[in-house]
Amino acid sequence: MEDNKLFSEFPPVSTEKWEEVINKDLKGADYEKKLVWKTIEGFKVKPYYRAENLEGLEYLDTNPGEIPYTRGKHVADNVWEVRQDIHVEDLAEANRIALDAVGRGATSLGFCAKKVQSVDDLAVLLKGIYINAVSINFMCSTDYLQLLKLYVEYAKREGYKPEELNGSTDFDMFRYALTHGKFHRGEEGDLQMAKELVEYAHEALPKFRVLTVNGQQLHNAGSNIVQELGFSLAAANELVARLTDMGCKAHRVASRIELNVGVGSTYFMEIAKIRAARLLWSKIVEQYKPECDCAYKLFINATTSRWNQSVYDPYVNMLRSTTEAMSSAVAGADSISVLPFDNAYKEADDFGYRIARNQQLLLKEESYLDKIVDPAAGSYYIENLTDEIAKGAWEHFLKVEAAGGMCKALRAGLVQDEVEATAKQRDLDIATRKTTILGTNQYPNLLEKMGDKVEKAEKGKCCCCCEKGDEVRVLKPYRGAEAFEELRMQTERSARRPKVFLLTYGNLTMRKARSGFATNFFGVAGYEIIDNPGFATPEEGAKAALESGADVVVLCSSDDEYAELTEPVCKLLKDKVKSLVLAGFPKEMVETYKGYGIDEFIHVKTNVLDSLTQFNKMLL
Repeated sequence: MEDNKLFSEFPPVSTEKWEEVINKDLKGADYEKKLVWKTIEGFKVKPYYRAENLEGLEYLDTNPGEIPYTRGKHVADNVWEVRQDIHVEDLAEANRIALDAVGRGATSLGFCAKKVQSVDDLAVLLKGIYINAVSINFMCSTDYLQLLKLYVEYAKREGYKPEELNGSTDFDMFRYALTHGKFHRGEEGDLQMAKELVEYAHEALPKFRVLTVNGQQLHNAGSNIVQELGFSLAAANELVARLTDMGCKAHRVASRIELNVGVGSTYFMEIAKIRAARLLWSKIVEQYKPECDCAYKLFINATTSRWNQSVYDPYVNMLRSTTEAMSSAVAGADSISVLPFDNAYKEADDFGYRIARNQQLLLKEESYLDKIVDPAAGSYYIENLTDEIAKGAWEHFLKVEAAGGMCKALRAGLVQDEVEATAKQRDLDIATRKTTILGTNQYPNLLEKMGDKVEKAEKGKCCCCCEKGDEVRVLKPYRGAEAFEELRMQTERSARRPKVFLLTYGNLTMRKARSGFATNFFGVAGYEIIDNPGFATPEEGAKAALESGADVVVLCSSDDEYAELTEPVCKLLKDKVKSLVLAGFPKEMVETYKGYGIDEFIHVKTNVLDSLTQFNKMLL
């Protein structure tokens, strides 16, 4: 039988040929500007990748379940823990929520253990929960060593074998320092506590991860992907380095570390980030020559982004967290925490918890993402992103090492400076709408009111009560949408809602495009928008604007027709409305139109946040 290869009649097409066709289709447009994505991380993403772009990527020769674990630790499936974090301090209520979560699909639970002081307290918290079947993760405690001792005592009392129990404690000396401005027990005291936790877990709870590095703290403070990963790995490395100096074995420390990453909505980048985390961790651990391969198997808990969440149009948060959870699953995260969609403005309730769990369950039960090992493998695009992110994160890792390690880098403000600079750029991108937050800085629901739904409980507040120190500069978490939300809240709290009249005129296509732009522009501040089908004359439009009682009148037409529209409208409306605005930026006529009485020009390069802040000051 003749052996014919599929499509053998088609000759191969070289990259040069592809580029030739692309440049022809661009018709002289700048290739870099049109097709190359310049990420906030500082590297360029090509419009396409080919097999030749995989040359030199050493880790591609390894299989899933093999060091450096870029392709994941599993060899037969891609199962992850469905984790639900319960921040309720009341033990009985936390137990009620936990039982409901386990009954509806959660396989991992995070508890705020602030009020756990005895074995009896744990009995209340864990009543009815089979702790040998569910991963138990403790958060918010001020003494994790004592908590673990109580947990072991409780487990033995209930007939469980502690050596079979799985879970973690959220002991993170670096997050504490960045939150409180000082190390909890002092740097050396915290390291001593870390050592004691590792040694105790080795003897009593060998499956427990007792040291956590919370990269999500950097993520939620506005960091980019390579900063989050590089600084997180530097923190983890500091633990291994310092504790081995104190007498711990490297593999015992490394295998007790959990990396908690925040996952944003740049879908493919986040997949690559988690894969790169395992790659780099293997490279780091290799230098310690661990006695056990368990040291290479970094446990990664992925938590959906709080930075991305919005108060307005909150159901969009479900879409955001779904892509974030999917990125985490495809990348092979060990456990995934999906934040409730309404977490930005209220305490979680049963509905929010249920939706968050079900997002993961659908990815498992209907999309079968738990059945396929490393589904991203072989993608030229993702493999190259993995490599680029690994290189970028490694540069940040080396910066910390050059500064003397994570503790010294925090005291020097190196980490804070870099994260805050990126956050500032991200804020600018949101303010200018280069970055879109759907329903907040673009495409708002004009009828939505959220003021009465926002609970007064302060979000992002640490569970630990202590005074702030000045040893380490605090890094503040926030949400990217907050500044725009405050603008709209100001409008909601105001005694009157400003009116914006769209004076549409002339060319149908241009007036509709610019009225749509103006609607979005002023809509994000919650103003009432009065749109119109179009006016036959400038005088007719000006008359209608006056009759509407509008505060702001926006001229919406083509650049050519502004020449016949602007002057007569300004003559009729100047000093009769609070502001005259022109949608667009006819550069050569700007000064002329200002002379007629135009106060503001709104266009794609406008800093929307700054502009609307000034409008709020004038109108409210």
